[in-house]
Amino acid sequence: MKRISKKERERIAEILRRLDEHYTTEYKCYLNYETPWQLLIATMLSAQCTDARVNLVTKDLFVKYPTLEAFAGANLAELEQDIHSTGFYKNKAKNIIACTRRLLSDFGGKVPESIEELTSLAGVGRKTANVIRGNIYHEPSVVVDTHVKRISQKLGFTKENDPEKIEQELMEVLPKDHWILYNIQIITHGRGLCPARNPRCQDCFLNDLCKKPY
Repeated sequence: MKRISKKERERIAEILRRLDEHYTTEYKCYLNYETPWQLLIATMLSAQCTDARVNLVTKDLFVKYPTLEAFAGANLAELEQDIHSTGFYKNKAKNIIACTRRLLSDFGGKVPESIEELTSLAGVGRKTANVIRGNIYHEPSVVVDTHVKRISQKLGFTKENDPEKIEQELMEVLPKDHWILYNIQIITHGRGLCPARNPRCQDCFLNDLCKKPY
């Protein structure tokens, strides 16, 4: 268990207060979807790809493949072409077909809720599983993407590099009611004030609380 001093807890609380004030406490998913399985597929496609690009692809993809059965019966080479622009399309296509077939055969077409069952699906790691748990089942979960990893390190919340270790540390550092919210806010922060290249530290409302502002 990570020991956190009273002073550090106050700093963390102030960071969260400012994030809430600046970005609101509205829950928002940046991937477009209508059903749980669509979010699962969109999140699988989002690996090493922007949400904006995924949304462009899924706009047509979910029309062409309107059901789990359609994805499960898809031609591999054709699906590869359909998702080509998201990158790593060969692995993604293979995993999508395997995943949807297993959803139908083992889960009755329902996206499971537990982290263990979700990560047993082809192409589904903890990040994807936590996106589903947070957005579909409203289970408090910490999603560690590139923005969360980088900015959490800058804020001094973790020194780890392994996403699973970062996830565990953030669950100790952050109050449970901010687990999902923190991810949404930090993605917005990373795209706006704190991109990896040329972060706008001088304009940042967290500058005085950041452990690595420059």
